[in-house]
Amino acid sequence: MPPDSPFAAAADGVTVAVKVTPRASRERVLGVQNLADGSAVLAVAVTAVPEDGKANAAVIRLLAKEWRGARSAIRLVAGAAARRKRLHLDAEPVRALETLAKWARDLT
Repeated sequence: MPPDSPFAAAADGVTVAVKVTPRASRERVLGVQNLADGSAVLAVAVTAVPEDGKANAAVIRLLAKEWRGARSAIRLVAGAAARRKRLHLDAEPVRALETLAKWARDLT
């Protein structure tokens, strides 16, 4: 993957760097954003409030729907209380990276 990708291969799937906007007017994927530090994140907006894991659950629900997969295949691995998070998608890495890269390109 190019360096401006929020997706990275892991031994048992793919990690996804995510930037969350809670309390949005509607739930949606905003696209890939390149940050000032040179990293890339998948920006998402959810209507849930950031308390008791509600926004985290909403992010997982939204991405599972977008990616047409099971919620149980996506888990939060870092950033539970932060806007920037890291998720893990249980999938075959090479195939998942190709699919996610195409999906991200189609967002624009």
